[in-house]
Amino acid sequence: MEAELQREITVPFTVEQDENGSWYAAAALNPDSFANGEGATREAAIEDLKAAVVALAEVVGVPEQLVVTVEVD
Repeated sequence: MEAELQREITVPFTVEQDENGSWYAAAALNPDSFANGEGATREAAIEDLKAAVVALAEVVGVPEQLVVTVEVD
């Protein structure tokens, strides 16, 4: 039996509230693969998005990452 590996990834996302008060979050693992989440609160939409990102990564794979440190004001 092969051991399951885990890898932590950082995924930029957007989150917005619509005119009815619902929250929507979105992220892309690559230019062709998007995940979406929704919820009654900002936090719920982000949690739903996390689950969608995990499911999407299982299908399309984990993207390569580049880590860069930038200065912000």
